[in-house]
Parts: sequence; structure tokens; C-alpha cells
Amino acid sequence: IESMNDVEKMPTTLIEAVAYFADERKAWKCFVNRRWPDGVSCPRCRSVNIHLIETRMVWRCNGCRRQFSVKVGTIFEDSPLPFSKWLPAMWLIVNAKNGISSCELARALGVTQKSAWHMLHRIRLAMQSGSFFKLGGHVEADETYIGAAARNMHKHIREAKIGKGTGPKGKTIVMGTLERGKEIRLQVVPHPTKPVLHSHVLAHVVKGSNIYTDASRSYDGLDAWYAHQVVDHAETYVDGAVHTNGLENFWSLLKRTMRGTYVSVEPFHLFRYLDEYAFRFNMRQGNDLSRFEVAIQQVLGKRLTYNELTGKVLAAGA
Repeated sequence: IESMNDVEKMPTTLIEAVAYFADERKAWKCFVNRRWPDGVSCPRCRSVNIHLIETRMVWRCNGCRRQFSVKVGTIFEDSPLPFSKWLPAMWLIVNAKNGISSCELARALGVTQKSAWHMLHRIRLAMQSGSFFKLGGHVEADETYIGAAARNMHKHIREAKIGKGTGPKGKTIVMGTLERGKEIRLQVVPHPTKPVLHSHVLAHVVKGSNIYTDASRSYDGLDAWYAHQVVDHAETYVDGAVHTNGLENFWSLLKRTMRGTYVSVEPFHLFRYLDEYAFRFNMRQGNDLSRFEVAIQQVLGKRLTYNELTGKVLAAGA
């Protein structure tokens, strides 16, 4: 395998990416060089005493005598689909501002909708990026409710889900913290209560930071750890630097994507879509190639089977 420096210049636009990855051998080499930049080694015993079986594009380890492919131990494991479909799919989702539906991806790649749906969720798993670094400086905290509007539901569905009335009942609650100008952290939470929201803030924001919230009583008490300032939306939305407009704008764009592209998202899967949207938001200063490179570096050690995805078995570590 050539070193990364010897590989043809990487594409920078969608049309270049489609043409580049159409060659399966080139797409395969692209991923091999990113998984093993210092040379291929056996993922089982770490031996470098291996040889490539060209006809099947797999290696045989002369140490443990096992065969392995470049897909082993990644989101691509056990997938019969070639890299000439996987890598364009990854390029599309990491760079599509408003997301891409499984039906649209299925038409673009020539696969079934079921396969495209599984592919998208595997790629979302790669876009999930846990960080040990906490947010700091000027941080906004807010929660929102995601779900169908009661007025748009059929009567029998509305009564089964939320009973009489309207409002947030029956919707999924998402908590967000945003460091202005930098990064956002999102999490599905069970209740908008003080212990739940406080624990999210404490887990993601450095103590002593400036934190801005609305006047919800669930945020009362944050001034024990932070310089906490409140804006009462019944009176005003901005009071100098005190506002949550950054998160309010983010919620607006997120919900527009949910309604326009994905139409209906089960609460069971919502966190995966949040990972996707947070990834693109946090990488907004980069270009198409840089977002693709970050995502492809995060596929290792992540696997999502169809049974895990559909809840038939628990995911590893769940």
C-alpha cells in the first residue's frame, strides 16, 4: 500500500469525491492508508508479518494465522457494500447542512432504503465525538422539546400520546450547552428538572464560567458554581451579553432539519441525529474535505449491528 503522501490528491468537492471514490481500489486504499498510516498490522495480534491476498483484498497474518480485512473493528464491519458506496455516503452526510434522508441516499447509491438507513446510522456513530474537554468562557444553556405538534396529529393519535390539550407533553426533551463561537454539546434528558439540568451543565461546563439561561426555575442555584445571569423572555430576549440567542437559533435550524428532511424521528434514535447535527455545527469552520477526514478517523472501534439499531439486542456497553 502506498503511503498517504503517495496517494493521488484528495477531492475537495462532491463531484470530485464521487469520481474519486468510484474506483473501488482507490477508495479501499484511501481507507487503508487512514486506518494504518504507519503500515498494516494484524488487529488481533498486532503482528506486521502479514501478506495481502489480492483477489479478495484481505490479509493473512503469519503470526496468528488469521485472515482480516480493513473493515474489521470499524463501522464498516460485516457490510457487503464496497467502499465506493460507503465513502461517498460519508462525504454526503458530513457535509449536508440539512442532512440527507435514507430514501435520498438509497436513490443516490443504488441500494435499498433499509441498507441506506443502516448506513446512515453507522456513519452517525462515527460522527459521535465524546470529549474530555469542558466548555468555558461564555456559555449558553437551554432546553427544547422535539416532537410532532399536537395540532397536526389525528385525534386518536393525539389522545393516545398526550391526552387532551397541547404543549410539550409527549415530546422529547433535549438539553444543550453552547460555548459562544465554538462548540455545542447536546443530550436527550428525561425531565427538565433542576437535578437533571444542573448535572448536564456541571458535566460539560468548567466551573467559574459565565453561564446564561432563561428564567426557568430549573436553573436556579447555578450561581453556586458559575457566574450565572438570567434573561426573562417575558420581558426581553437580549440584555447586553445576557441572552440565549445562539442556542435559540440552533434549535430553530435543528427542528427545520427534523421536519424537512427526516420528517419523523423516533425518540429511541433521536440522540443519533443530535450527534450528526452537533458534528456539523462544531466543524462549521472547516471545509468538506476536513469534515470527511475527521469523520473517517473516528470509525475505528465503533460497530452498530442492525439488531442493535432496531433494539432487538442491546448495543455493546449499553
